Order: sequence, then structure tokens, then C-alpha cells
Amino acid sequence: MALTAKMIRHLRERDPYCVHCGIDQDLIPHHRRNRQMGGSKLLDRYDNLLMICSGYNGDMESNARVARESREYGHKLGQWDGFESPVFDQINVTWFMLDKAGNKTKCNPPSYLI
Repeated sequence: MALTAKMIRHLRERDPYCVHCGIDQDLIPHHRRNRQMGGSKLLDRYDNLLMICSGYNGDMESNARVARESREYGHKLGQWDGFESPVFDQINVTWFMLDKAGNKTKCNPPSYLI
């Protein structure tokens, strides 16, 4: 599966602002688990995608502190992490789960934070 215009429209509706800073313009699709260089389009799935600002996307790749924080908040996943890892919305101070159908549901924080 590749990112289609329909998927991007759905993501924009689901994620109307960057979960990190709240900006609501010029958002880009971000893969929580990286596709790597030219990697698998199998990772182009709703539970692996967030719309975020390009500044945050760049910071996750270039700033070690931001990268660590983004992993703690589920904005970025390691190769070993499952897609069922919750995501933290820093603007609304809310944890949520993403599903394969493109929905977002509020949930409790992960057990390592309790």
C-alpha cells in the first residue's frame, strides 16, 4: 500500500494539528516506524502514521533529546515496538491509540508511566 490522496485527507481530518506543538498548517505525514531509505510501503498504514509539522519531523531525526522524547510519547517507534503503542497528544495532554482503520481512541497512559 502506498500513501494515497484519500489516506492523506483522512489523516488530516484525524490529526488536524501537530501533536507536539499544535501547529495546524503545513503538516506532513510522519511514519512512527521508519520505512528506512526506500523502505517497505507496507508501513504506509494508519496506525503507523501521524500528521506533524515539518520542524518536529526534522528535530526527531537530528536532535537526540527530541528523538528520545518522541519515542517515549509514541510519536516514533523502534523496529521492536508494536503499532499498538499509544501516542501522547502534548497539546490536549491525552493518550490515544491508532488503529488500522484510521481511527484514534483515547486510552490510559502506558504502564511504564504509571
